[in-house]
Amino acid sequence: ARALEILAKRPQVQERLTSQLADLIMEKLKPKGAMVIIDAEHLCLSMRGLKKPGTRTVTSAVRGIFRSKDSTREELLELIKKRD
Repeated sequence: ARALEILAKRPQVQERLTSQLADLIMEKLKPKGAMVIIDAEHLCLSMRGLKKPGTRTVTSAVRGIFRSKDSTREELLELIKKRD
């Protein structure tokens, strides 16, 4: 959470933020793989433009074993679905 706060302090697009967080996790923690999913409300869409409160965008970044092994990625996604 702290790494996300640090990366998100500067002007940022969600896609780049998601990718940077996945890269940082891989670099600092050295896991076999990482999957970052960010689900965020974009205030620019809620307050300006479309004026649709609650408009959300989901981005993901996949690294390591989650990128190379479909079964591992699918297993993680199923666990995430069950949590919701």
